[in-house]
Amino acid sequence: MSILSVSNVFGATPETKFWKWFQKNEVVLFDFEEDRESIFDALGTEMRKVNQDLTFEFGPITGDGKREFVISAGGIKTAFPSVESLATSAPDLEKWIFIKYRQRRDPLNDLEFGGISVAASDVHFQMFKDGEKVGIVSFLKGQNDAQSDTYANIGYLMLDEALGEFDMETKVGFIEFHNRESEYFEGARLLSELPEAFDNYF
Repeated sequence: MSILSVSNVFGATPETKFWKWFQKNEVVLFDFEEDRESIFDALGTEMRKVNQDLTFEFGPITGDGKREFVISAGGIKTAFPSVESLATSAPDLEKWIFIKYRQRRDPLNDLEFGGISVAASDVHFQMFKDGEKVGIVSFLKGQNDAQSDTYANIGYLMLDEALGEFDMETKVGFIEFHNRESEYFEGARLLSELPEAFDNYF
C-alpha cells in the first residue's frame, strides 16, 4: 500500500484538507508499521501544511481494534490553537481515537539520550510557588556540569511524560535540574509522585 494524494479542495481550510487526506489514507496510516518511515514522512508533511510546528504520536492498537492518534504542538505553546482547531475538526472514524496534546504516561519510561541513560526511579522533584504557576526543581542521578545540557534534555522529556504537554506549557513556571548533592534535595519526592502533587497544588 502507498500514500495517496488528495486534490486541492477549493475554499477548504487547511484542517479540512488534512482530514480528507487522512481519511483517504486511513488504512495505510492504521497499519503504519508496514512502512513506518515513508508514512511518517508523508504524515508530517501534511500536518505542517496546517502548522509548521505540529507533530503526532500513534498509540498501539487497542483490544477493541482502535488506535490513538495524538495531535501535538511539540511543546510549542504558539501552536496550541492549531492543535485545538485540528482536533475540533476531526471526523468520526470507527477505528480511531483522536487526542489533543501528548498525554501523561504511567508508568514513566526510563530514557536514554546522548549516550546517557536515566531511570525514572532515579529522578526526584521539589515544587515551588512561581506566581500563578509552579516551579519545579528536578534531581537526576549522575547529573554533572560537563553533561548538563544532555541531562536537561532528559529531564524535560521526563517532566513532559509526567505532566503531559498541556500542563507543562501552561502551568509550569521555572524549571531547574540539579544532582542529588544539591542543597534542595532534602525532602525531594520520586518523579512518579509528581502528577498527584501537581494536581493537588492547583
